[in-house]
Amino acid sequence: MTVETQEETYTLDEVLAAISPTHRLILWNDDTNTFDHVINCLVKHLQYTEAEAEKIAWKVHTEGKCAVLEGTYTEVDVYRKILKSEGLTVSIE
Repeated sequence: MTVETQEETYTLDEVLAAISPTHRLILWNDDTNTFDHVINCLVKHLQYTEAEAEKIAWKVHTEGKCAVLEGTYTEVDVYRKILKSEGLTVSIE
């Protein structure tokens, strides 16, 4: 009996993506920002459509928070800084 094996190759990016933990950027409800400002920031910086951004803003308002982005810590932290500079309340989980 013979056993055949097939060799698989992966790029460095594929390997790192498989082992890198995923972090989430959380947008929190606050009493400072308007719906319009939150929606505009999500469209401008995260390329959400206006309809998607409205749903997120409503979820944040009713549930207190919403994950708006997933990725490596470095990727997520860039957007945390951008949204924070716009006055939004954000954190990384």
